[in-house]
Amino acid sequence: MFMGEYNHTVDPKGRLIIPAKFREQLGDEFVVTKGLDGCLFVYTKDEWHNIEEKFRGISMTSKDARKFSRFFFAGAAALELDKQGRILLPPVLREYADLQKDVVLVGVLSRVEIWDKDRWLENTYDEDEMDDIAEHMAELGFSI
Repeated sequence: MFMGEYNHTVDPKGRLIIPAKFREQLGDEFVVTKGLDGCLFVYTKDEWHNIEEKFRGISMTSKDARKFSRFFFAGAAALELDKQGRILLPPVLREYADLQKDVVLVGVLSRVEIWDKDRWLENTYDEDEMDDIAEHMAELGFSI
């Protein structure tokens, strides 16, 4: 399980250091793709295979299923860590998530999210909003 929040920078060549805690779980090879809310999703190879299987079980007669699968898989890239624990983010993914320099890597259960720092701060919820979200989650059967 991934958890935690780490601030890092993307260098001018598009390289990003992956925090040691995340590297331990991700291994040397993993998949990065376009995520929701303007961030990138990072998955272990095993989790990526699980996601592939879920997509295989969906009927592609649904227009939304076709659109989302194109969005999700077309931007995906299998990446490897270099000896310094960095990845080279493809330009298409950097552009999608607007990753210029300062980024935040966030552990979210089965994935890591990579955010532009300013976008991350815009998406951080205030206390009242979190109370509303918690109430909605309780309606869905989730409580903490």
